Amino acid sequence: MAPLSFAVLRLPLLLALAVVIGVLTRDATALTRHDFPEGFVFGAGSSAFQVEGAAAEDGRKPCVWDTFNKAGYSFDGSTADVSADQYHHYKEDVKLMREMGLDAYRFSIAWTRLIPDGRGDINPKGLEYYNNLINELILHGIQPHATIYHFDLPQILQDEYGGLLSPRFVEDYTAFAEACFKHFGDRVKHWVTVNEPNIETIGGYDNGSQPPRRCSLPFGKNCTGGNSSTEPYIAAHHLLLAHASAVSLYRDKYQANQGGQVGITLLGWWHEPATNLSQDAAAATRMNDFHIGWFMHPLVYGDYPPVMRSRVGDRLPRLSAEESAKVRGSFDFVGFNHYIVMRIRSAETDSGWKPRDYYVDAAVQDPLNQITEGKIESHPWALGKLLNHLKVKYENPPVIIHENGAAEVPDPPGAIVYDDEFRSEFLQMYLQVLYMSTRNGSDVRGYFVWSLLDVFEFLGGYRLRFGLCGVDMNAAGRTRYLRSSARWYAGFLHGGELRPPASRRPDDMSYAADE
Repeated sequence: MAPLSFAVLRLPLLLALAVVIGVLTRDATALTRHDFPEGFVFGAGSSAFQVEGAAAEDGRKPCVWDTFNKAGYSFDGSTADVSADQYHHYKEDVKLMREMGLDAYRFSIAWTRLIPDGRGDINPKGLEYYNNLINELILHGIQPHATIYHFDLPQILQDEYGGLLSPRFVEDYTAFAEACFKHFGDRVKHWVTVNEPNIETIGGYDNGSQPPRRCSLPFGKNCTGGNSSTEPYIAAHHLLLAHASAVSLYRDKYQANQGGQVGITLLGWWHEPATNLSQDAAAATRMNDFHIGWFMHPLVYGDYPPVMRSRVGDRLPRLSAEESAKVRGSFDFVGFNHYIVMRIRSAETDSGWKPRDYYVDAAVQDPLNQITEGKIESHPWALGKLLNHLKVKYENPPVIIHENGAAEVPDPPGAIVYDDEFRSEFLQMYLQVLYMSTRNGSDVRGYFVWSLLDVFEFLGGYRLRFGLCGVDMNAAGRTRYLRSSARWYAGFLHGGELRPPASRRPDDMSYAADE
């Protein structure tokens, strides 16, 4: 789950309380998985830092999130030192996947477990673990979908040269990516280079809600240095170049023999105008250009969006002709992690709302726009709008929905919860919209639920639980148990029908969280 989602929301019950109904024609109310395009992949996911645990075992060294959490900055003051302990329970977890009928499992490779010092020697124990996990997945007929970098920058590289702010990151990341291709690419056929670069840079370098906690007033406070008006763009630029470098390496050296595909995964919030005023409509369009276009525009057209260039000016790095050619078309698919809709009101509008600056340009040049806490919702139709936007504006790229899910906050914390009907309803409605998008021509090729298990949520800690399968975090053995949503998903994957709940009309648009 995107860590900034909860820094922005400040409504931890939102997804658990949202009742969501998608846009759906009445003739599509009884779908099965076989109605989706041939080869469509259904799975679930996690990430290394959030699920593995074993933080100081077998040679693994700290990443920036270890440092961040040990300083007490997580939502509930907890750490991911043990989490769901998949490092020791991966065989059990793969059996759960097989029983559920998953086609694929999306996971990430911890940089500091495979290459503890950020560069240099491979850690034999880390290599052994990922080989074992991949082999176990394949043994059970489950496709491994591997993310190379999922927020967990080695702390040693942050200390040495400032991490993402230095062009040296591109070289070190590319070497890490090559180690992954070389050692696992004979079996891994689906690679993601970078997860959510369009939000890691905002949380880490704009408002300081994530490591390395760099920001400047008025966008963040209590940060460890930084400049919110420049550093997010620099960090994003280096992530984009690192992605393109890894893709170029894979295509030149590995793809022909290994036969895999490589892409990038972006956070896919959708932005809607808060009113029917033209200023708010323009502001929502700008937000989508900044949030989605920041990476999609260079990936498809070779440069940053014109609205970013005009508003950010010289603070936005330039892509050289060589870099532009390397970036353009550097994907076989694009992943999107989709959860929420943001209602946008322009800073030009005298709204009476208490505004919150979003991107740095909200107050640094012409105001980009402003949003208000509490005007963040979850609606399945937004996924359809996102996919249509990609189809129309970015030449209909192949898309995989890499994350989509709903959270609960049990009371008391840590309580065992088997019945999560709200999550089953959430997934049904989103899958119905996803089906309609494929019918309308969007090139969608897969869907992954976040998450397979309860995990350590980056800013939500252990209070926020997204798992199809629950994990008793109070038990030494981290006992797993199936929730009703896992049984529902398993039924669908084994050929059952996808029907809207009887209590909802299929032609209902949606209910907002605050209705």
